[in-house]
Amino acid sequence: MIKKTKTTYPINNLVEQRWSNRAFSPQIVETEKLNSILEAATWAPSAFNEQPWRFIVGQKGSETYSKILNTLVEWNQKWASNANVLILNIAKKNFSKNDNFNPTFEYDLGQAVAFMALETVNQGLFSHQMTGFDPVKAATDFGLDDGFKVVSVIAIGYYGDAKELPTDMLESETAIRERKDFKSLVLNGDFDILENPTLF
Repeated sequence: MIKKTKTTYPINNLVEQRWSNRAFSPQIVETEKLNSILEAATWAPSAFNEQPWRFIVGQKGSETYSKILNTLVEWNQKWASNANVLILNIAKKNFSKNDNFNPTFEYDLGQAVAFMALETVNQGLFSHQMTGFDPVKAATDFGLDDGFKVVSVIAIGYYGDAKELPTDMLESETAIRERKDFKSLVLNGDFDILENPTLF
């Protein structure tokens, strides 16, 4: 299913077509496509080119996949268990060169995962990012020390049959994509949006 967003101004096709589905097919994701998605993350920008992101990749049927799935809240397990790939997104807190705290470590991870999400569209696949999981359990189960933070999980796979989703999920799946008008979010002056907004 392609749900192209209705935009006010022209944007990149990959951004236009990316959306967070819940209907996934059990079809296996080809290794080449998965590697391309992970390669895209490698080329995301980061402070001092630190590249603080780390990814634990689980393919369905593997122990890693099961461990990631078991960290998800029950709501997410219901649909994410159909996705062929689950990835745990992790960020390194300190710079490698001097061990000083990196204030943008989570921001940089977010950029890398965004690159992954767009490359997923480019590969004809779908993705859904989640924060509904237990990061402490994930860190414990995978042996992470305090130098790393588990931030999110992303499900990747081919599109499935939306009719197999529970009713409440189906409504979200088929709903029209909506976003706030960027003019309500972008300022052209002081940050005084409550009293006297100065917008583009």
